[in-house]
Amino acid sequence: MFLLESLLLGFAIGLSGALAPGPTLLATISGAARHGPLVGGRVAAGHLLVEGLLVVALVLGVAPLVLSHRAGIALVGGAALVGFGLLTVRGARTATLAPTGSAAPVGPFFAGAITSVANPYFWLWWVTLGGALLADALAAGPANAGFYLAGHGAADLGWLLLVGAGVARGSAFLSDRNYRLLLGACGIALVVLGAAYAATAF
Repeated sequence: MFLLESLLLGFAIGLSGALAPGPTLLATISGAARHGPLVGGRVAAGHLLVEGLLVVALVLGVAPLVLSHRAGIALVGGAALVGFGLLTVRGARTATLAPTGSAAPVGPFFAGAITSVANPYFWLWWVTLGGALLADALAAGPANAGFYLAGHGAADLGWLLLVGAGVARGSAFLSDRNYRLLLGACGIALVVLGAAYAATAF
């Protein structure tokens, strides 16, 4: 059951991050008309390649310190999660899925990789919150870390596929109103998860 919990936690955390407006999401939206409803999968593949390389780097540096700093990791990671959640709720009030310009001048795969590398939020998230959560998953064992990362990747892939298909086909589900409601709900979930995560430090 613990592995399933790691998978679901990774999905929930990943979805909350994936929903946030950013260059990778915009690359999917702007590329939908040119590349079709499956563009999100190609953008996600580029994003996940960069993310996978970063995770390897974090594991090599984080793993030896996990057990001796677990309480501090839980406290800092939980606080960061609450902070990101509050920012998500605030941003949800004005978030939009409307295209903001022409499609990226490169293919969707490279657009996913380039927008990830160029996004400061992506690096900040992984160096702080993402690294903390990964460290906690590693402390529970490699299998738990693997399931957590699988859930995280599934959230990125699923959301970008949904966005690409929705924009290409004009899905009513992805209206700005519904997007804001979904984003706000995920922000609230981030706050709750962060508080619960921080509480494990005591």
